[in-house]
Amino acid sequence: MSIKKRVLFACGTGIATSTVVSHAVVEAMKERGIDIDPRQCKATEVRSELGGMDLIVSTTQLPSELPVPSIVTLAFLTGMGKAEALDKIEAALRA
Repeated sequence: MSIKKRVLFACGTGIATSTVVSHAVVEAMKERGIDIDPRQCKATEVRSELGGMDLIVSTTQLPSELPVPSIVTLAFLTGMGKAEALDKIEAALRA
């Protein structure tokens, strides 16, 4: 039985980069038994989009002191550190 989580994906524009990361994370977490309901936004919109989110994954710096766990990574764009980033995301979602 998979668990369901809501994840906010943020990047500079809320379009291209967050889409790439969202698709990669959703597919990888599905294989790990976690069903993600993804949402996308600009990094500047994060605070207003937090409602009901379990995690934020961003490719750019985020505002400090957010009430939701967050992971900032470029691993899904560069390919370097992707496995480690997925492990961190999984751990945060299972916590």
